[in-house]
Amino acid sequence: MAHKQLRVAIIGGGLAGAALANALVRISHVDVHVFESAPEFSERGAAVGLAKNAQSALAQILPSATDLLEKAGAVRMNSSRIILGSGPEAGKIVFDLAADDINMVVHRASLLRELIAHLPEESLHPNKQLAAINPSESGVEITFQDGSVYHFDAVIGADGIFSTVREHVLHGIGADEEHSPSPAGFWDCRNVVLFDEAKAILGEKYFDVDRQYDWVGDGAFIMHDVLEDRTMVQCVISGVEKDASKNRDRKRQLTQESLKSSLSSWLDGPIADGMINLICDQPDPCGYSQWEHKSTPTYVRERVCVMGDAAHATTPWQGSGAGLAIEDAMVLGTLFANIASPSEISAAFKAYDLIRRPRCQQVIDSSRETGRILCGQVDLRAEELMKLLAPRWNFIFGLDMESHKREALEALKTAR
Repeated sequence: MAHKQLRVAIIGGGLAGAALANALVRISHVDVHVFESAPEFSERGAAVGLAKNAQSALAQILPSATDLLEKAGAVRMNSSRIILGSGPEAGKIVFDLAADDINMVVHRASLLRELIAHLPEESLHPNKQLAAINPSESGVEITFQDGSVYHFDAVIGADGIFSTVREHVLHGIGADEEHSPSPAGFWDCRNVVLFDEAKAILGEKYFDVDRQYDWVGDGAFIMHDVLEDRTMVQCVISGVEKDASKNRDRKRQLTQESLKSSLSSWLDGPIADGMINLICDQPDPCGYSQWEHKSTPTYVRERVCVMGDAAHATTPWQGSGAGLAIEDAMVLGTLFANIASPSEISAAFKAYDLIRRPRCQQVIDSSRETGRILCGQVDLRAEELMKLLAPRWNFIFGLDMESHKREALEALKTAR
């Protein structure tokens, strides 16, 4: 049977939407278009970590994934070293995580640039702020604030934690407040500085090997890793948030004094003073509350679905947000490659929901608890921390992508 052309709209042109577009554009019977609300396709934030699972999923989407990451300036991390940053054992190594698996750290904007470069220009539509989604018997009509109207067979929301598409998918399902974005109980601040500056301030011994350094201590967490072909360093300070408020303005101004107050018990340790100086070496240092989706009853409503942060926003404590989005893209690409007409889209989306939602929810819950451990809300002894932290990444890294795709196709058969 000849495949009928399937028209798919992706709302959101960040990493999730661009990864999905790369998965769909290679399917001959899919016509994909990406709509981005901003004037250009861009990513905010510093770096993103791609562990074994994320790299495997990206390789399933793009045979040239290795070259793409190289062009984006990704840096191979030999390991993540977890060290105590405060308390009587400050400076003691807890353990090295995933020393045998190569993790990649890449600047978000650089990764998006390379993902967008693989897409046809005519499929990219910036300056398109979604206004309404109107399902019909023949598909989905989407209207934008500039008055333009389009008709597609399917709409996929990759429009972030405060997703408009998510609101449509969940409309009328359960308590709105329960499934809305909410504070996770942590804040973080970031800066990207020159490699030589970070090495001079923090010490040469932390840059002999390309690894991510994670510092655990009383009420806070510090991290640094190298980016952009070892020319830049990402610096992060995070902490427990006691005054989270439920509004979309999650931003707070930071100063040397406020950071020293947050890290008061760290100041006699090996890392806090240098990291405070590096974080404050920017025009407007700010901290941001970490928000998440604590629960989501479904990712799908007929021919509309959500993916990435729009479906399962998670805290960054296990470095899995981008990886989950790439996995979503891989599964959706697999499903669309195996349907032949618009009438099968609902079944494909049901299969996607069945396969992806349990895994993503597990990561959300695990990440939140990992943040509690890394911010020192436990016994701050190296031996105890190792017992708590060492096994926490196994289920994330260990997903077999070929098996995951086969499970999705089995779910598609059932949904049909």
